[in-house]
Amino acid sequence: MRKTLNIGLIGVGRLGSLYARYFLGSIAHARLAAISDANEKAMQAFADQHDVSRRYAHYTDLLADKEIDAVVVVTPTDTHKEIALEAARQGKAVFCEKPLALSVEDCQAMKETVDRTGIFFHLGFMRRFDAGYSAAKQKIEEGVIGKPILIKSSSRDPFRPSMEYLKSSGGLFTDCGIHDIDLARWYMGDVQSVYSVGGNLAYPEMDEIGDVDNAITTLQFESGSLGVIDLSRSGVYGYDIRTEILGTQGTLQIGYLRETPLMVLTKNNVGHDTVPYFMERFGQAYRTQLQHFVDRFLSGQPPSITCADGLAALRICLAATQSYREKRPVPVG
Repeated sequence: MRKTLNIGLIGVGRLGSLYARYFLGSIAHARLAAISDANEKAMQAFADQHDVSRRYAHYTDLLADKEIDAVVVVTPTDTHKEIALEAARQGKAVFCEKPLALSVEDCQAMKETVDRTGIFFHLGFMRRFDAGYSAAKQKIEEGVIGKPILIKSSSRDPFRPSMEYLKSSGGLFTDCGIHDIDLARWYMGDVQSVYSVGGNLAYPEMDEIGDVDNAITTLQFESGSLGVIDLSRSGVYGYDIRTEILGTQGTLQIGYLRETPLMVLTKNNVGHDTVPYFMERFGQAYRTQLQHFVDRFLSGQPPSITCADGLAALRICLAATQSYREKRPVPVG
């Protein structure tokens, strides 16, 4: 029989709790054995709902637990580096949520440590595991649409996150846009330069933290192909995530806005519901991604999304942010 991984979850917030439910019920060959969060109330609330007896106020204590084989890191991005470095010292396999870190230097330090120690480190970009996005990748590799020459991608949240979250998020381009940027690299190859425009058009209070609520970034790929990404914190009608890839022999359209397959037609009105938020839209992709992490580790295969992918995506995000601030095209890297 295959070994069952003992998983330690670091971070029991909204996404961490979703991951915990998966490990407690629907991820094969893995079980949630311990949790850690600096917020004791959050840990207690989690423990009240789930039977996880080993709880640690500090992640270093969880990482020192000899019974734990692998950890899932769902903490604020500015903590990823220190957790990853300690996990490497303890020889734990790591699944880490995106972004990898908030600076190139921190990403490089993580990559160097992972390469030196040889630990299994998988970065989380769940959209790659969504049925539509993964099918599109296969169609591109099969040559169904010929050479991809233009990608258009939209990520529109129905509301802005809390100001507390935004202060440590890395900004709209890094926190929200990094998903679209990772997909753009995955489908189209490396990015040569970017140009961004943006502003606070719905939430003027975001001026005080130096972030924007709406932005557009154009991309020039090293292949010569083109891209455009629009990002919004004010898509009040629902959670709208869609991508289109134009090729020389066809086009792929990925995503949906209507959640329930029902259109209501009444006199002078046609309508349907919309996807509420990311957990409803990508719940299955998150689960598939975690199963993929477990399966790759247990089978001895290398991780499919690495620190190098996280570093490359962050470089583009930082260039997009710089472009917005300096009002000019910026080369990547």
